[in-house]
Amino acid sequence: MNILIIDAQGGGIGKQLVSAIKKNMTKASVTAVGTNSAATAAMLKAGADNAATGENAVVVNSRKADVIIGPIGIVIADALFGEITPLMAKAVAQSPAKRILIPINHCDNIVVGVDDLNIGRLLQDVLQELQSICEKSC
Repeated sequence: MNILIIDAQGGGIGKQLVSAIKKNMTKASVTAVGTNSAATAAMLKAGADNAATGENAVVVNSRKADVIIGPIGIVIADALFGEITPLMAKAVAQSPAKRILIPINHCDNIVVGVDDLNIGRLLQDVLQELQSICEKSC
């Protein structure tokens, strides 16, 4: 299974995702794409199998992924303080991959009807969903 993790800013969420996935799903291939070099470096340090930075990396890797994981802003143009370009958002949204979007209520995008959970709890939910997807398609 090819898992693509996309993160921005400092890559903190992506770093935690990479670490948890590599610990719990040892056979998964994890590609980390940061919208900037700091985010990419954080995810690579956490154990990503492959890593790249920037708009074209998001576009190319979105086509190859089985599952894409990241904050909900990765499908919203100009989100994450402007780090998500319209082309990035379109590539993620149009990818044939399953998307696991983390409901982070920041940057003027608020998801109603979703409890404002801490990052640790959200990451547990991501891992459960990812394992469910893997069981169905592996």
